Amino acid sequence: MIQHLFGMISKPSATWRTVAAMPEKSRNALVLYPCIMAVFPAIAWYYGTSHVGWTVGSYNEVIRLTTASAFQISILFYLAMVASVAAIGYFIHWMSDTYGAESTVAKGIVIAGLTATPLFVTGLVGFYPTLWLDLLIGVIAVSWSVYLMYLGIPIVMNIPEERGFLFSSAVLAIALVILVCILVVSVLAWEYGAAPAFTDA
Repeated sequence: MIQHLFGMISKPSATWRTVAAMPEKSRNALVLYPCIMAVFPAIAWYYGTSHVGWTVGSYNEVIRLTTASAFQISILFYLAMVASVAAIGYFIHWMSDTYGAESTVAKGIVIAGLTATPLFVTGLVGFYPTLWLDLLIGVIAVSWSVYLMYLGIPIVMNIPEERGFLFSSAVLAIALVILVCILVVSVLAWEYGAAPAFTDA
């Protein structure tokens, strides 16, 4: 898993080809990749929001969450990351026939999980929450993930690049819908007891 992590950052094209050439059983083992990688940003944001804190604008007082609230939100954050990757992976599999590709649910989740590598890695900025920096790094990470998806789907699915472009565009649309769903669920969760609790300590 470590080699795929660094490969997606430094040599994504070669890494996708390696994944495409792997025996199905070995590739399916990578389903655990997003489950493991999602732990790190969850821990980072738990620590950053409960122990380091952040400031807003010219308001110099440091804002922190209580440890209980930060823990609860971090667990939900982890579950949201894993569920999102699983959902996108399922839709990759579901749409594969439309674009002339052979797939399984596991294969779809592997593609989605590896595509999310930059998001998992840059999630470590949560150790030191700084709004403008986190937003900047977040935009770069999302852009890199989109690039990885457009690069990887044609390679792993073994389809022409033109068809892979359309496939990737459809997956991107699904990902945006899932993002909106997460925002709605977050608002509902806040209403039913998962709202952040702040501390002055």
